[in-house]
Amino acid sequence: MKLYDWSPAPNPRRVRIFLLEKNIDIPIEDVGGDNLTLSPEYVRAYPEALVPMLELDDGTRIGEAMAICRYLETLYPAPPLMGTDPLDAAMIDMWERRAWEQGMLPAIDVLRNSLPQFADRSLAGRHVPLPQIPALIERGRINLNQFFTKFDVQLEARHFLAGERYTVADITTLCAIDFASLSGVTLPGHCTNLTRWYREVSARPSSVLSVKRTDGKPNALGQ
Repeated sequence: MKLYDWSPAPNPRRVRIFLLEKNIDIPIEDVGGDNLTLSPEYVRAYPEALVPMLELDDGTRIGEAMAICRYLETLYPAPPLMGTDPLDAAMIDMWERRAWEQGMLPAIDVLRNSLPQFADRSLAGRHVPLPQIPALIERGRINLNQFFTKFDVQLEARHFLAGERYTVADITTLCAIDFASLSGVTLPGHCTNLTRWYREVSARPSSVLSVKRTDGKPNALGQ
């Protein structure tokens, strides 16, 4: 197997954290190009033009971070990160999906519609120019604040997002929060439960080892 990665992007980081939590060692190739793009060679070889992508020994290609994680969870079940029984798996899936839709997607809206490097690439994986939509920046910021508040309430009575065990729901939430911070959207001061959780999961070895932060941007606490 080989994982195709792009270090600045949040979705490959989700898989890197997953691999580190499970102590899975597979080759990883960074396919980043110039000016925040994927390399032309990678795009030609994989026209979906998205990362991460897991290529199996027989040439089968699995895209999408959670599809890759599901495949690896089946091969390497311990420690369980995607559920131990039907209810547990459903709760993890629910909060992971909410983290993606209500946190990651708004963070992507803010960054891709504001950075000049994405002037004609407001959506990833497209092969035609797509202009930025400035109105999506403010909408993304509003949605992120709602996301922070909702997840703060969820963490009031539990240690992790889906219960008392670290799971992929926590991985996606962490990556969404860190990605939002690249655009200067940081955790509100009133979200004390989320801030407690963020400090703890950010200190996990998998979180620290998975990030390659050299841009000088603030983290999710504005530091």
